[in-house]
Amino acid sequence: MLGTINDFLWGQVLVIVLVAVGVLFTVASRFVQFRYFGRMFKVLGGAMHHEKGHVSSFQALVVSVAGRVGSGNIAGVAVAITLGGPGAVFWMWLIGLMGMATSFFECSLAQLYKRYEPDGTYRGGPAYYLTHGINQRWLAIIFSVLLLITFGFGFNAVQSYVVATSLNASFGVPAWITGSLMAVLLGATIFGGIKRIAVVAEVIVPVMAIGYFLAAILVIGLNLSEVPATLAYIVRSAFGLESAVGGGIGVAIMQGVKRGLFSNEAGLGSAPNVAAVAQVPHPANQGIVQAFSVFIDTLVMCTCTALIILLSDVYEPGAAGVSGVALTQGALASHVGDWGGSFVSVALVLFAFSSIMYNYYLGENALNYFSEDNRSLFNAFRVAVLGLVVWGSMQDLGTVFGFADLTMGLLGLVNLIGLVWMFKIGMRLLRDYEAKSADGQQPRLNPEDWSDLDIDPRAWRD
Repeated sequence: MLGTINDFLWGQVLVIVLVAVGVLFTVASRFVQFRYFGRMFKVLGGAMHHEKGHVSSFQALVVSVAGRVGSGNIAGVAVAITLGGPGAVFWMWLIGLMGMATSFFECSLAQLYKRYEPDGTYRGGPAYYLTHGINQRWLAIIFSVLLLITFGFGFNAVQSYVVATSLNASFGVPAWITGSLMAVLLGATIFGGIKRIAVVAEVIVPVMAIGYFLAAILVIGLNLSEVPATLAYIVRSAFGLESAVGGGIGVAIMQGVKRGLFSNEAGLGSAPNVAAVAQVPHPANQGIVQAFSVFIDTLVMCTCTALIILLSDVYEPGAAGVSGVALTQGALASHVGDWGGSFVSVALVLFAFSSIMYNYYLGENALNYFSEDNRSLFNAFRVAVLGLVVWGSMQDLGTVFGFADLTMGLLGLVNLIGLVWMFKIGMRLLRDYEAKSADGQQPRLNPEDWSDLDIDPRAWRD
């Protein structure tokens, strides 16, 4: 039953709505993700600046990348290729490019409506802009409950299961040992709050992303002459110009769009929770940075996995065989030797651990919406998450994963309703940023210019 509901929600409703919203924001903003692509690197350079007691824009970026870049980049791409053929990768690229615009607006709005905390940090996200932006607290409550269930509990157990099974298969490590070790390391991180999570992510995420990227570069270097033909093969397959796989071009589109959305999370309302905590001079700064994180996830990391698979002799179009993590492991091993399979397992561990940190913070943010600064409640939640990590490592979590998929889909629908509702505010924010950029000045938000909206002036006093 869960499978049927998820197929309808993700295969019919959510895909159409997410694509429609992506097109709306892309066209209305005059393709902001392309116009500001060069500026992404300039803004990212400034994002490195860190003030004591605050989370920098770069730290917020790497925490969100920790969530976006995960098992979907290793296993999800393999599943998309297995079920939809190489053409599915093209549609992942397309949905990623449109998702950059959606992410720009949802993360900029999260910044605009963030609230100042007594300890000098900030809180924000869809629950806050649903409440203060469109005065729909009931939608914010639904969103927060779904966020807590999906990321705070469901996906943490699933990620632990993925890591435990991968290490057991590759190195023979018992599941309970993996779960216990992850709980210890995670506990040392999350009890320090978002500041410590950001510091840990600032180390882990670049290492895991660059390491996996270098492995892909090695594969590309070994097969350099075949890369142009492989990229052309992906494009031809996307339009049915190669032999059909499964259901043909329709399946390629569906798998590419679905896996692309799963991977980059643009529009689902998860990344804005992290984007809101950064200290930036203007909300659009973080929108630009977060749009770049979608590019990193889909256009860079997913392409790395696709090339590793398609340049190998392991993948056979239309043939029933290995899929998921096993396909990626086998493909990399065929290029570089047996260590390639072990490398994928280690990369998966880092990807999953960083995702669990990210998932935990999303759950904490959901709790904070209901009960601000309740240390006892937060500590109880942290203990529950650690328990779920140990428990999940030793379970078969197919049902839990299916249920989390359902709640994540509903989460996305609620967020997209809010984004469309605040379309005019998002466009006003973009025009404010563009006008100040045109004057040659560093765009800064003046809270007095936004006194007609329910923003927190304390969050912009600097």
